[in-house]
Amino acid sequence: MENLTDNALPPLPPQRKFALGSALRHRNYRLFFTGQGLSLIGTWMQSTALPWLVYEETHSTTLLGVLGFASAILSFGVAPLAGVFADHHDRRRILYVTQSLAMTQALILAALTLTGVIQVWHIVLLAMFSGLIMGFDVPARQSFVVDIVGDKQDLPNAIALNSFIFNSARMVGPAVAGLLISILGDSRRGEGIIFLINAASFLTLLAALPAMKIIPRPRPAETPRVLHSLKEGFDYAIGFRPILALLMLLSFVTLVGAQYTVLLPDFAQEVLHGNSRTYGFMISSIGVGALCGALFLARRRSVLGLEKVVAVAPLIFGAGLVGFSFSRWIPLSLALLLVSGLGIMIQMAGSNTLLQTIVDDDKRGRVMSFYAMSFMGAAPFGSLMVGALAAKISSPTTVLIGGCLCMAASLAFMQVLPAFRAMVRPVFERMGILPPGSP
Repeated sequence: MENLTDNALPPLPPQRKFALGSALRHRNYRLFFTGQGLSLIGTWMQSTALPWLVYEETHSTTLLGVLGFASAILSFGVAPLAGVFADHHDRRRILYVTQSLAMTQALILAALTLTGVIQVWHIVLLAMFSGLIMGFDVPARQSFVVDIVGDKQDLPNAIALNSFIFNSARMVGPAVAGLLISILGDSRRGEGIIFLINAASFLTLLAALPAMKIIPRPRPAETPRVLHSLKEGFDYAIGFRPILALLMLLSFVTLVGAQYTVLLPDFAQEVLHGNSRTYGFMISSIGVGALCGALFLARRRSVLGLEKVVAVAPLIFGAGLVGFSFSRWIPLSLALLLVSGLGIMIQMAGSNTLLQTIVDDDKRGRVMSFYAMSFMGAAPFGSLMVGALAAKISSPTTVLIGGCLCMAASLAFMQVLPAFRAMVRPVFERMGILPPGSP
């Protein structure tokens, strides 16, 4: 597999016929796609069951916020170091370890739940452990894609397909989890079986990783100094304004808007007067919208113009949240959640694609760790904020405020688009995406 020493993506030939799944022609990526797809269904089932279990035990929006905080706070702390680690170590080995630990966490949850001894503090502690695992997993996983796609021209398609399988699982997993909990009642058996299914789902990716044939990346002759490497990546990320602008927009939207999901159990029971099945369908509706967003991005022929799409996406997301905050009819609420899922998916995956396109290859892991920090770092504080705010002013009002702020951020980012395009133009010209001197 070729290694590019400059920017990671060579130009896409204009005559090349676009294929929705062009990245799937690579054997390594097919293995990754299949293994990750099955594993993510289990992950989304567990992600649906955990908040519902906490809410059923406590009926507290504050504790839902605490759970969201616990799930992400350690990811925020370790992500920068994990990015350095991903740049200088075997990414496949990192993923094998993180997936094994995630399977262990799910098994512990299943054992505690099925034996009837689980308590809220167990859930919070295990959520923190999961966040620690994800802090190392996400930068390695994001940068691993370039290792398994032999033709770098297929990298944008691979990123979009990653979003596709993530949100396909997000569509299926929560619906299945809601149905299981509803059928098995309130005995905790449903949640315990879901955690057990999630543990088993990790076996698919654990089997796929060793089967891949990957040419090792060149390693530095000397062991890099961690703090020096971290500072180098940080200076690079904040020194190139387009990278900084994308990360700031994503952080803000995650902080003020994206954490509305922690309030969905409260919406399902208190606002829409539904049950666990309603809650599962709500999360699945977000997944349907996100899946539509992933398909939209997968069908794009080039990164040209993607910055405008990323700018508009928070406006769509915010509008969906505003409408959802006023809805008291389940079908309308599900439709508005679909809109919000579409908007946030386009912003996150579009930002990922732009970052992976313009970043220097030797700093990819570190920049992707900052990308992970943009949502994993903002997520814990956003979860605490919306949980506490909802307890004081209600969940619908909290979501309304977040939606309005996301729309305002979108309009502000649109104002800097001309400067953004001017700064990335030399990168696109050097890569051949834009011909020099073109209008």
